[in-house]
This record gives sequence, structure tokens and C-alpha cells, in this order.
Amino acid sequence: TLRFARFCLTKLRVFVFFRNKTCPEDEEQDLPLKKQKTEADHGNRAAPSQDEETSCLPEEEEACEGEEEEDGDTFADMMKHGLTETDVGILKYVSDHEGFSGILKERYSDFVVHEINKQGKTVHLDDVSVPADTEDDDVLTEEQKKQLGDLQLYKNKEGTVSIQVVDDTKEKRTLIHKAIKTQFPGLETKTEEKDGCRFIVAYHVAGKKALAAPRKHFWPKNRGSFCHFVLYKENKDTMDAINVLSKFLRLRPNMFSYMGTKDKRAITVQEIAVLRITADRLAHLNKCLLNLKVGNFSYKNHPLKLGELQGNHFTVIIRNISGTGEQVHQAMTSLKQTGFINYYGMQRFGTTAVPTQHVGRAILRNNWNQVVDLILKPRPGAEKEYLVHCREEWAKTQDPEAALKKLPNKRCLEGQLLRGLSMYGKKNIVTAFGLIPRNNRLMYIHSYQSFVWNTMVSRRIQAFGLKAVAGDLVLRGTEEAEQHSIHDIVMPLPGFDVIYPSHHIGDGYRELLSADGLDIDNMRHKVRDYSLAGAYRRIIIRPTDVSWDVIQYDDPRISLVHTDFEKLENKPAPVFNTEGKYRALRMEFSLPPSTYATMAVREVLKLDTSIKKQTQLNTLWFN
Repeated sequence: TLRFARFCLTKLRVFVFFRNKTCPEDEEQDLPLKKQKTEADHGNRAAPSQDEETSCLPEEEEACEGEEEEDGDTFADMMKHGLTETDVGILKYVSDHEGFSGILKERYSDFVVHEINKQGKTVHLDDVSVPADTEDDDVLTEEQKKQLGDLQLYKNKEGTVSIQVVDDTKEKRTLIHKAIKTQFPGLETKTEEKDGCRFIVAYHVAGKKALAAPRKHFWPKNRGSFCHFVLYKENKDTMDAINVLSKFLRLRPNMFSYMGTKDKRAITVQEIAVLRITADRLAHLNKCLLNLKVGNFSYKNHPLKLGELQGNHFTVIIRNISGTGEQVHQAMTSLKQTGFINYYGMQRFGTTAVPTQHVGRAILRNNWNQVVDLILKPRPGAEKEYLVHCREEWAKTQDPEAALKKLPNKRCLEGQLLRGLSMYGKKNIVTAFGLIPRNNRLMYIHSYQSFVWNTMVSRRIQAFGLKAVAGDLVLRGTEEAEQHSIHDIVMPLPGFDVIYPSHHIGDGYRELLSADGLDIDNMRHKVRDYSLAGAYRRIIIRPTDVSWDVIQYDDPRISLVHTDFEKLENKPAPVFNTEGKYRALRMEFSLPPSTYATMAVREVLKLDTSIKKQTQLNTLWFN
């Protein structure tokens, strides 16, 4: 009982930091003076295309069934075997202010993210009404729409809805048929005659036809093909939310588009677009969705694309802070005026005993036996029992089919690799490895690139501090480094289409890659997907729209943020007690795509953001 209580409190208090998940991996927007190319411009071979689902942790989407929540042994494992910031090159800070402790994400409502769209507008859910549609002949009553919506939504495949045709003309019947099929895809209609009256009967489409694309010829010509809407979600990641909407609407998930994925343990607000689904159907979902809300509907002629947003605006609550008012002021002023080192956060490198960058390094070295070994070998620490048995079977027999039988769910990474090995054999590992989804495969080499970048940026800060020096790569414009600041400097991710700083940090790249068995002059891979073109990334990010205040409260269970949903429900904003026994820092800031909110919070608190270190600190606190 004591152990369980200790675990519960530890998990409650553990710092969990999340990335600003917004766009395809490694996408950068800045152009260095010496070579005007970025990853977005020259197409890094290792970057996912915009047609693919993109997440900062794609392996989680393919995780074995039942791994959503870690248990106490998993947290203990992270303390023993997890990575720390120093393991992935995160070493330096911008400011010399004194750090302080606090609790981030004690509640998921302590982390609120609002997308900033490509027009630069912060996205909010503030209207759930359905826009008037001048093309929609009002042939269905509200009661009929409700019945049809319930028929479709709850998938009563044996049920039907009958609509009597009052003014029985062919034109009227055609309008009703079209209205039902347009507004309620997945339903089919037929005309029946009973007691001298004609009825249009709606029923469920059977089989694959139920998930077919909506009929184009039933969509009004002057209405945009895509319904854009705002998705508000709580404690659910973007792909989970899309899957829920797909299930209720009887659509395929790829009919939805979005500009970026958002954190799970948070409240997030973002734009979504869906092909040929009416706002009325979407709004109907608000009656039955849990932790999801949709609104702000409009029709447009284009979908959304990954990476075309301008960033995200964060509202972050850090509870139970130890810092004085002066310490908080110094830390936040530094964040506002100078910014933070644009490190890749801990999520980039995995949470198991085998760091993802090690697998990426083996891929780049064409050491495919090591790739398989790193993914499938037994590893220290806690795992699901079936994964332990799978790894033990592989180590004992090297038989992919025997190891595969130990997995109840074959869709996890290990299962995909074993399936490939059973199909193509151990002499064709490259093809077998290709059965793992592309995003997951590229995650490994992105992780290695990120490790190199973090390491070299730490060395650059150590050598030259926060000033531009000769040999740095800077944004195009003026030629003299003296006219630039640290905010203009970029550093390359290793690849075949980048240049390196001309001072000794450039030589450091060569030495680091050489020590890992890689040739910096030959970053093209035999497999095109794994060829690294490289990219450039700013060293320092200065957040915009920075504000903060210290609030005091008595009830640790209350929410300290007034959310969009609460405003829609006309719920009052939280009331704070100036003499409350608890203190929290409420901070707001905006970040561009492909930056980590983790690292901004790290700069303020001056604390190691790894789960391993935070778990150790909080166990100490408990004791």
C-alpha cells in the first residue's frame, strides 16, 4: 500500500514536458547567408511529406495495445535507465538568473495550446452555431434531421427513418433524396408506397460503400468543398480526436486535414478541415462527444496542409512554485528579452533504455543487424509482459515467426519488424525494416540529427557565448557578422546539402560524426529515404506575446485557466485568493513551428526536464 501511494503521488507530481507539435519534423524557415537553402526548400530526404501523418513521437501512434498509461515499474525504470538532458547534448542556459522549482501539468488543464493559423490569428472556439446555407433547400424539418442524425450516428443498421412526401412531385422527392445523401453520408434512400402515400425511407449503407467518399454531384456548386472548423479537445491527442470524429461520421481519417498535431495531456484548440461534410452534421456531434467540441464552421475550397501554421500560443501553469517574486520576474524577463536555446526536447529521443538516436546512427551506418538488435533485443527495465516474452524468444531462437506469436497486437514497431523479417528473411533486413511505417523509420534518423545539433550548439555556446562571431552562419542580408545578433545565427543539422560553420565548431561536426563511424562528406544513403539533406535551425528562439503573473489559491483541484469551452458555457473565470496558501506562475507565450515549449520552461526553471531527473526530484520531495 505504501509503495502504491508513493507511486501515485510521484506520478501526480512528476514534471511532464511536451513539445510544440506543429509541423513536419525538422522544418525550418530561416536561410543562412552562405547558402540560401532550408530543409523546407531543398526537401530533406529524411523529412515526412505533407501527405503523411506527422507527430513528434510517431512511435506512440503504433504503440502496442494497452500502453497508454505507465505503471509504477515504468517510472522506476525511467529513473534507472532513462535519458537525462546531458545524454542528448542539452547542457547550456541563456541566462544566469537563479532557477526555482514548480509543478508543470499537475492537471492537464494547466497546459493550454491555441494554434496560430497561417494568417497569424490565434485560433479560438467561440461559436458553435451552424452558418446559414443559401443553397440548402429547407426540405427537411429539424425533427427529421434529428432522426436522420441519430440513425447515422448510432449505427442502428436495422433501423430506418421514413419521411412522408407531402407535395408528391418528382422534383420534391429528388430534393429530399439529395438532401439526405448530402447531409448524412453513409445513409441510402429509397421510395416506398404505403396506404396510397409515398415515403422516402433512409437506411444504412452496407459494407465498404458506407465509408465511400461523399457524392460530389450532391454538393452545391457555390459551396466550398471543405468544411473548416475549430476543434477543441481535452486530454486527447490530435490523431485520437480525428479517429473519434471519423468513427461517428463514418468517414476515413484521411478525409480530415490539419496544420499540425497537438499534445495529448493538454487543452488544445486548432483548425481542422474535412471534405464534403456539412457544418450541420459536425455540430450535431457536440451533443455526444466527450472531451471534444467543434465550432466556428466555414466552407472553403482548399484543405489544410501540415506545417502551414505560424505557430502556437501557450498558456502554462506552474503550480507550487518556490521562487520569490523577484526570481520569477528575472526569469520571465530574460525569456522575453533574450529567449532560450532552441534545443530539441527530450521527447525526441524516446523514453526506453534504447535511445532512438542509437538506432538512427546504426541506420546511417548501414549496420542493419545492429538496427534489428537494438529494436528487438531484451532491454533492462519494465515493459509489458508480452514484449518481454517476445524479446526473450527472439534472443533465444532468432525466429521472427516464433517471436511474433508472443505479441497480441502485431501493429507495434516490434511486430511490424518481425513480420517483415518473417516475410523477407534476415538476409533482406532493409526490405523487412520497410514494413515499419515511414514516419516511424524516419524518426530514428531525425533523432540522430537532433542529437548532433544539440551537442554542437552546446559547444558553440560554450565557446562563444551569446554573440555572433566570424564563421557563424547567419540569415541572409548584410555580410558582416558584427551587424548580427545571436538571434540571427543558425546551425546546421548534418546532411549532404548544408554547409558548416567555418570556425572550429564546424570541425567539431566532422569529429563527432567520424567518432560515430559516419563520413560528413558522404551523407547520401543507399536507401533514398535515409539520405540526409540536412537543414538549418536557429540557435536562440525569442518567444513573442510573453506575459506572466503569480497567482495564489487555496484549492489545488481548481482549474487556473478560463478555457474556451468554459466561456461558451458561460462558466465564471476562476477566482483567486490573494492570501491563498498555494502559489502558481501563470505564463503565456507564442512559439514558431518546430520549437519545444519544454525548452522555454526549462530556461525559466533551470531544471532538467527529463522524466528520469524529474521523477528523482519528486521522489526526494515526497521523502
